[in-house]
Amino acid sequence: MGDKVMKEQVTRLNEWFVPQFGPMKFRIFVGMMFLPYTGMCISFSIIGSLLAPTIAWDRIVAIIIIYFSALGISAHAADNMGSKNRPWGNYFSNRELLIMLICGLTIAYAIGAYYIVFFVPLLLPIAILEGFFLFAYNYEFWNGFFHNNVWFAISWGSIPLLAGYVMQTNSLSPIPLLVSLVAFAISYFEIHLSRKYKEVKQAQDLVSSKNLEFRLKIISLTTILFSVTFLIFRLFQITF
Repeated sequence: MGDKVMKEQVTRLNEWFVPQFGPMKFRIFVGMMFLPYTGMCISFSIIGSLLAPTIAWDRIVAIIIIYFSALGISAHAADNMGSKNRPWGNYFSNRELLIMLICGLTIAYAIGAYYIVFFVPLLLPIAILEGFFLFAYNYEFWNGFFHNNVWFAISWGSIPLLAGYVMQTNSLSPIPLLVSLVAFAISYFEIHLSRKYKEVKQAQDLVSSKNLEFRLKIISLTTILFSVTFLIFRLFQITF
């Protein structure tokens, strides 16, 4: 029993966003995607999209799939491959993780390429930047220069919001640029708490870890709820 508990701590199977049912690989896969935090990134892209004067709903669906595939699947597979001590254990081989990485990026960039070629060429530099950050952050290139809170907040907070707006308008304006600073601040606060949460959890400080976990839940779920509310508001605004 002791070995099982220790194994669960090492592989983070007791995290609040990991399902407590199903086969082990299913649980690891869902947990590895960090769905509440992936949901925050997707929410920023939705918010950016909804700041546009007119909405093309197919492009909102597209940007959701792009970030879910590129971040939720590919970036987190790369993170598990690039980490010296795999946060999710060795349930997936390097080959399986590489397949996840390639499949996620293929889906994301195939959709992105279609919109870049036919509708939003300004999305191209964003696609290049996000691809760069995916590898530079998760594989800790240049001695981990990009693997810090600032670059995390830029790549998975500010840029997704701008990507959503660009996806709709093929342009930038002061309002999304200002709101991207808010996305940066929220993302920075989230990753700061997340790193602290990981430290106190490894130290088995249950009181502090529960407190930080609660705050992380509030940040992630509030961001997601706000994007959904904004989405419904814009939908009804357009309908009526």
